[in-house]
Amino acid sequence: MPTFEDRINEPTREKTESDSEDEQKPFSRAGLRDRIAHFTWPWFAATMSTGALAVVLGQTPNQFTGLKTIGKIFFILDIVLFLVFNAVIATRFILVPKKLPASLHHPVEGLFFGAYWVSVSLILNCAQAYGVPASGPWLVKALQVCFWIYCAVVFIVGVGQYYVLFQEERLNVADAMPAWIFPIYPLLVVGPMAGAMIPSQPREAGWEMWVAAVSLQGIAWVVALMMYSIYTQRLMGSSLPTPSTRPGMYVSVGPAGYTAAGLISLGSQAPSVVPTDKWTTLDLPDGELIKSLGVLSGLFIIMFSFWFFCISSVAVITGLRRMSFTLNWWAFIFPNAGLTLAAIQAGQALNSPAINAICSALTVLLVILWLITATACVRAVYRGEILWPGKDEDKDMKGVRWGRHGA
Repeated sequence: MPTFEDRINEPTREKTESDSEDEQKPFSRAGLRDRIAHFTWPWFAATMSTGALAVVLGQTPNQFTGLKTIGKIFFILDIVLFLVFNAVIATRFILVPKKLPASLHHPVEGLFFGAYWVSVSLILNCAQAYGVPASGPWLVKALQVCFWIYCAVVFIVGVGQYYVLFQEERLNVADAMPAWIFPIYPLLVVGPMAGAMIPSQPREAGWEMWVAAVSLQGIAWVVALMMYSIYTQRLMGSSLPTPSTRPGMYVSVGPAGYTAAGLISLGSQAPSVVPTDKWTTLDLPDGELIKSLGVLSGLFIIMFSFWFFCISSVAVITGLRRMSFTLNWWAFIFPNAGLTLAAIQAGQALNSPAINAICSALTVLLVILWLITATACVRAVYRGEILWPGKDEDKDMKGVRWGRHGA
């Protein structure tokens, strides 16, 4: 039985009756329509990474002249990429209508549907960081409305997609990957997003957002913990992923990182949004008590994220010479951006120049990794290593055809 990694990287496979003719074409014969038909949900990991980098650039300590401009460039690039990717994947589903439902429960591609919604969250976060200071109160109200719509939609996605996977697929625990967390990932970024938006919101609206963010961050973290357990069981009982997919191991860094960032950020906002004596009658105001608990909880979790970062880094380094490009490479950026955001929040809460210096170094590293990954991604598309019949996450999507040839 092929493993999860084999299904991602398998260059060729036996032909079946449902194989389409375009997946059997030689390298030189695949046209634009053939390539668009294989534009999959994992491509939105690129917009996740670009948006996450823009958020980090907007919050990183030790700001200098021009850094905000660099962040705005990445923000604008993220919006452009997101719109282009929407157009391309919509074209794919117009060419192959049956691929839309098939892609949502596919055991490889379907897991990355959450990347689409995380991209939306990061765009909203960037709009707060770069748009609100230069706009009127209309944008503050618009972001408030978008926050509630986003929370409702991604909660439905988190419930619905896991149900579909439970119903339609049978995934082997021996092949467990951090990507199994992706359906709940959009809820994992609610805390950091709310923490960024609350300071500009009216107090009552900020309080309501705060309660929702704490609740949704909690459910996302508990689900992620369950997936962590399955993933750890796989690592203990089976081999490491193949070298080309090992960058995907960094996905395990993100849930703890974004949760730590959310807890510290929301805790820091508590004194200004939590009503006085809401729950206790202690001399210490409730907001100050919750701030201490939030910072303590975030510091408690952040090292868990760093532990997974170290494990993933060692695995990547040991397999570096056997590694070829896959879309998993974008996991070099967006999960580690969560760890960086958590460190930024910790540095602010502890007023630590040393942590702030580390955060600045991590920000530079993220920029370098983004440039390397983006260059490798463009090169892989040009060479037909991805976005090519038989080489993408949908290569074993059976019985789905388009036009005369099929897809």
